[in-house]
Amino acid sequence: MTDRVRASGNDDPGWLDAPAAALDGAARAAGEARQAGLTKPPGSLGRLERLVLDLCAMQGRERPAVDRPAIVVFAGDHGVAAEGVSAFPQAVTGEMVRNFARGGAAISVLARSLGARLEVVNVGTVAALEVLPGVIDARVGPGTGNIAREPAMDAGGIAAALAAGREAVDRALAHGADLFIGGDMGIANTTAASAVACALLDADPADLAGPGTGLDAAGVRRKAGVIGRALHRHAGAASSPLEALRCLGGFEIAALTGAYLRGAQCGLPLLVDGFISSVAALAACRLQASAGSWMLLAHRSAEPGHARVVAALPGEPLLDLGMRLGEGSGAATALPLLRLACALHAGMATFEEAAVSGRLHE
Repeated sequence: MTDRVRASGNDDPGWLDAPAAALDGAARAAGEARQAGLTKPPGSLGRLERLVLDLCAMQGRERPAVDRPAIVVFAGDHGVAAEGVSAFPQAVTGEMVRNFARGGAAISVLARSLGARLEVVNVGTVAALEVLPGVIDARVGPGTGNIAREPAMDAGGIAAALAAGREAVDRALAHGADLFIGGDMGIANTTAASAVACALLDADPADLAGPGTGLDAAGVRRKAGVIGRALHRHAGAASSPLEALRCLGGFEIAALTGAYLRGAQCGLPLLVDGFISSVAALAACRLQASAGSWMLLAHRSAEPGHARVVAALPGEPLLDLGMRLGEGSGAATALPLLRLACALHAGMATFEEAAVSGRLHE
């Protein structure tokens, strides 16, 4: 890890305890008043109406907009890959970081299509990477420890990873972001995320372990067994969200957690992606319950453990498309829904403007 990142992680150890910003109730009420006057039956646009009112409260304005979304993908390797829990070799993590930089990954295409700023943060590939365009080097270490045999990271590592997420949000805000999407890349990270989720939810690994990159049924059973061993070895991990992340998580999962906490503290709306991102969001909510009020759940992942995690988070996913790629791809796919909700809210005529008879009051 670099000295810069380590120093940043320790400069304000109390930042994790700061509460989320308050939502703007007056802006939400103004949005509701506008909704009541638009040329449509009340509630006829369903969840799009509730979605835009949430954005009113988050952005503090009657007519919210999502014009400058920031997408940040955090990448890191996992020592538990040595247990054979992934269908892909560990080298893929670094190779995919290069693919992001070249613009060839799914999230790269989505970001270009959406006009979103994309940043990749390397928080822990096994091998150091060359300088790559659009990639921030915040490498905490050469991958985490093998959670089946040792803690994922030490106290300095978890602090630095959380701080990398905080710094990513600060950069996004400096570029004028009005929405934050976090993504992940890391071979074996569904194993680490499942282990963290099991600790936070007191769940059975057999219920949360899934195919990840494409394991068959036998592979999923082996993966659940590895998670079970990790939970047994780190029996005290459930004592706190930070311990769960430190002992069982990954650098990129911790960075996402730090990003969600910082975004909520700064009043930045958070569009949460699938399984890995949702586990990080759950950890953030366990650290600071008020952070959940700044989260919008983008989609329901095909990973079997996602349903359990979503049930512990506020809100309901916007989409259910059977996606399980990660990278922030599901959240990016849901972004047009937010934009359409804002466009309808801002652009529709009122009954008075359109000279259309409104609802009769009895």
